[in-house]
Amino acid sequence: MASDFSKLAAALKKLRLARGLSQTEVAKKLGYSSPQFISNWERGLASPPVKVLKRLAALYETDSNQLFNMVVKAAESRMRAEFEKSKGRPR
Repeated sequence: MASDFSKLAAALKKLRLARGLSQTEVAKKLGYSSPQFISNWERGLASPPVKVLKRLAALYETDSNQLFNMVVKAAESRMRAEFEKSKGRPR
């Protein structure tokens, strides 16, 4: 679980830094009031919402499908880990 979100977080930070953008700049360009959203993505605490992926990909000059697939893989990994933890628990 953590490894996929860590990979996504590291990739997002790397893409942002490669474009010379601050978290504040990215937040403003995406319409967020705080850079905390970007920070949370880059620390693996959350992932970008699907509705902003195309704009984020354009901002980072990367393939939107690749970014989408990274987000899906990380989310699937987190869901699988939660499912595995819940096995055997009485309902």
